[in-house]
Amino acid sequence: MAAAADTKLRTLEDMRFDNTFVRELPGDKETSNLLRQVEDALYSLVQPTPTGSEPTTVAYSRDVAGLLDLDPAECERPEFAMVMSGAAPLPGSQSYAQCYGGHQFGSWAGQLGDGRVITLGEVVNSQGQRWELQLKGAGKTPYSRRADGRAVMRSSIREYVASEAMEALGVPTTRALCCISTGDGVYRDMFYNGNVKIEPGAVVCRVAPSFVRFGTFQLPVSRGGMQVGLVKLVADYVIRHHYQHLMEVPEGSARYAAWLREVVERTGRLAGLWQGLGFVHGVLNTDNMSILGLTIDYGPYGFMDSFDPGFTPNMTDFQGRRYCYSNQPQAVQWNCVQLANALFSADLVEKEEAEAALARYAEELYSTYNGKMAAKLGLQSHDQTLTTELLTLMAGSEADWTNTFRALAHIPTADSSSSSSSSSSSAANNNGSSSSSLAAADQEQDEPNLPPLASPEAVVAAAVAAGLPQRLIDALSAEQLQQKPQLIEGWAAWLRVWKGRLAEEGLPEGQRMAMQAAASPKFVPRQHLLQYAIEAAEAGDYSELDRLMQVLERPYDEQPEADAKYSSKPPPEMVRPGVCVLSCSS
Repeated sequence: MAAAADTKLRTLEDMRFDNTFVRELPGDKETSNLLRQVEDALYSLVQPTPTGSEPTTVAYSRDVAGLLDLDPAECERPEFAMVMSGAAPLPGSQSYAQCYGGHQFGSWAGQLGDGRVITLGEVVNSQGQRWELQLKGAGKTPYSRRADGRAVMRSSIREYVASEAMEALGVPTTRALCCISTGDGVYRDMFYNGNVKIEPGAVVCRVAPSFVRFGTFQLPVSRGGMQVGLVKLVADYVIRHHYQHLMEVPEGSARYAAWLREVVERTGRLAGLWQGLGFVHGVLNTDNMSILGLTIDYGPYGFMDSFDPGFTPNMTDFQGRRYCYSNQPQAVQWNCVQLANALFSADLVEKEEAEAALARYAEELYSTYNGKMAAKLGLQSHDQTLTTELLTLMAGSEADWTNTFRALAHIPTADSSSSSSSSSSSAANNNGSSSSSLAAADQEQDEPNLPPLASPEAVVAAAVAAGLPQRLIDALSAEQLQQKPQLIEGWAAWLRVWKGRLAEEGLPEGQRMAMQAAASPKFVPRQHLLQYAIEAAEAGDYSELDRLMQVLERPYDEQPEADAKYSSKPPPEMVRPGVCVLSCSS
């Protein structure tokens, strides 16, 4: 990020801290770093615990350094790795761990808190923007429970990459300044099966305006009594510093209701963006929900390869699939309800005000998602029927989510397969106008199963003969098409209907394709790409991580110079536990 002409880039030693969270809110009176239940407080002062080993910088983000007015050259200093691993103090910082609770997989878990995250403080840049710096993996806190307060290289790289990739994709997110190798080993049981191994330790420095969560408001209410007053204190703090425009609303329930409404709206939009990208968070507990509507706490997340509505990257979620792709919006909505319940129980909002605010979730979710899906199809208005039929075909064909939509962005409207204009009738509305034509497509797809094709080469030949472009064919599962050749005719029929809708709307070809490309990234941080970077970094080679980050900086650009692996489906050897699906072990 280029600094403004009047911006003085700073060194580590002269970064501007203004630590309002610890100055304005009640903290833990106990100063010892012992595991305990912390009451009547929103944080505990705690210092990072050095590992005693030699830390090194794995990667850093020049963009995030720019947000902090930090000279990127500072990130090359040996002292940078010391500070950002927690091995040396940062002048002006006042480190602490937050106290909060949360529902985990739908069940109340009581006090949770920052078990291995230590906030250094709040940096204020030359534009007056406030950025909290957090070290994840810097040692134990009073909230560490039975854990060691550390993090490993694989999880730290995953969080670092996702934080910056989501920003480039246009999704609200916490950011990451750097990933640091501690030089120390950490014991981890990746699959919780008793197979404990020593893994390389690491720390990621997370950056956001605030890391307050839904669970911050839930814990005081759950404890009752005088502690309920903490809810108002932290709500006032968040509004005062992060929703300043709401200070114009009269004090009282009207202000809190307006705030809740905006939190719900931001969260609904966030969920809509996730769904449009095929992103699954994996652990949508209420303590992992940002009060600012940011994607936060990147654990066992994943971008879908083959489209599967039941996809979850979290092995812990396999049985109930509470947080799988198709259930994710409902899970997020449930979390919003828990936040509203906390504010209602603290007498900050009336029941009717909370219900009105919560109603905004579905409106924002569907508006965002429908708008994204329309853009992915090059349409000016969302066609529900057309979209549903496409997703049905994608599921049946095990189509790659990212590559299918990117392939559609390269298909011209005017060719021999688009001559049938009878596929569309009246102008589209939100219920879809292509029903009759898609019914015909359904009939083709639902005819008695055709005999399997002889070979993958026969699949390609049949698909090309049916008018499917090669890029689209490559996005589909050859095995599924070989076993169910009727899918090929289903795709051909759907393409005819879709091209009819495009012709009906009449957008110029270049404009339509550009709209699709801008909504359909070519590059996302796929699980196997992350694994390549992790394995190299664990061996001390950070070049693969650098190359991956360079590609992910421009996810919507074609980047023909990029290695094909960065936009390819995972090879068979990478479709395995620990890569495509993960545990919460980190």
